Amino acid sequence: MKRVAFYTLGCKVNQYETEAISEIFENSGYELVEFEDKADVYVINTCTVTSMSDRKSRQVIRKAKKTNPDSIVIVVGCYAQTSPDEVKNIKGVNIVVGTKDKGSILKYLEEYEKDKIGIEYVEDIMKVREFERLEVKSYKDRTRAFLKIQDGCNQYCSYCIIPYARGNIRSKAPEEVLAEVQSLAERGFKEVVLTGIHLASYGKDLKTVTLLDVIKEINKISGIHRIRLGSIEPLLLSEEFVQEIKDIEKLCPHFHISLQSGCDLTLKRMNRKYDAAFYKNVVERLRANISDVAITTDIMVGFPGETNEEFESTFKFLKDIKLAKTHVFKYSPRKGTPAASFEKQVSAEVKEERSNRLIELSDENAKLFNSKFLNREMPVLFEQKMDDGFTEGHTTNYIRVLCKDNDRLKGNICNVEIMDIKDDYLIGSIK
Repeated sequence: MKRVAFYTLGCKVNQYETEAISEIFENSGYELVEFEDKADVYVINTCTVTSMSDRKSRQVIRKAKKTNPDSIVIVVGCYAQTSPDEVKNIKGVNIVVGTKDKGSILKYLEEYEKDKIGIEYVEDIMKVREFERLEVKSYKDRTRAFLKIQDGCNQYCSYCIIPYARGNIRSKAPEEVLAEVQSLAERGFKEVVLTGIHLASYGKDLKTVTLLDVIKEINKISGIHRIRLGSIEPLLLSEEFVQEIKDIEKLCPHFHISLQSGCDLTLKRMNRKYDAAFYKNVVERLRANISDVAITTDIMVGFPGETNEEFESTFKFLKDIKLAKTHVFKYSPRKGTPAASFEKQVSAEVKEERSNRLIELSDENAKLFNSKFLNREMPVLFEQKMDDGFTEGHTTNYIRVLCKDNDRLKGNICNVEIMDIKDDYLIGSIK
């Protein structure tokens, strides 16, 4: 039996696609092994959101060939899409596939095995209009299932390479979404996480369906207890949308709403489609309508031209609205994006200092948010056993909870009394 190993970099969409590809290999008789093991085939699903992502992708590619010099190395994904020649020229790469036709990787492998000639299959993604049909029937060692329902992005933020890697927006047909969720429910998954490159755009290419429509239909599926949304844009969360979702029983009160900056001048240079006041209104709208709602975000520091005053505006904004958690990223120039040629690039030292300040603020806000749930009883979906005698799970609003281990926790939703707070997680006791 031939052995195949996978490595995934980047977002939840990539994780979903890797799971789908691994099932194709497994159904064709391949044995799935860990990436550190000796395999006949290595599949590396790459990310290109930052220059660090590109570097990490190259390191992983070289590691695979070092583990087994006789292996076949297949590089797929966003880095392969935007820089196919660069990837093809990495020593040891045999097959290069972009962000289209990942489901055909086994066919390309069979072609390569016939004549041992390197294959590059990278189409012009900007011409692609159809959503690629991939399906995941079983997530190994997981209790939450990620479901990719959307691809592509039409936003063209000035710093972002992803529209050029993923192309225009495409949506999975609603009947296919519901069939996949039904299949996951029958296999015992209690939570589905809807993901996409720009999830808020779901349905805009289909004309007859919206993200809200799909959420409502999934809410009706027996066996599914939780529906969680991946990263969304603030523009989605209109008054009408929030009034609709507040009564959807299974929708988790956790929204990861991309911000990037709390300064209007910076947001304008980023080509974001909202200002800080709009974002604050969205936060207040959610808090007014959904109890215990957790709002998390992404922030970029060191965007070209970001002055000390602009950064302080962002810091003050985040200190004011007190989000549950902030993921902080340092700006990284991406060749081919407008921002890469902007003047007044910010030094690495300044980025580091600003990043550290926001991470410290995020930690303070997280503790403040988590403290609200001390001595309360909360439902927790337990996901994995830890090495220290605890089992880890998450509340509906995505707070990490640890409880003393026992055999009945993993995969189950249990009521937990919150006893203590440690760093960014809670300690609980099973009721």
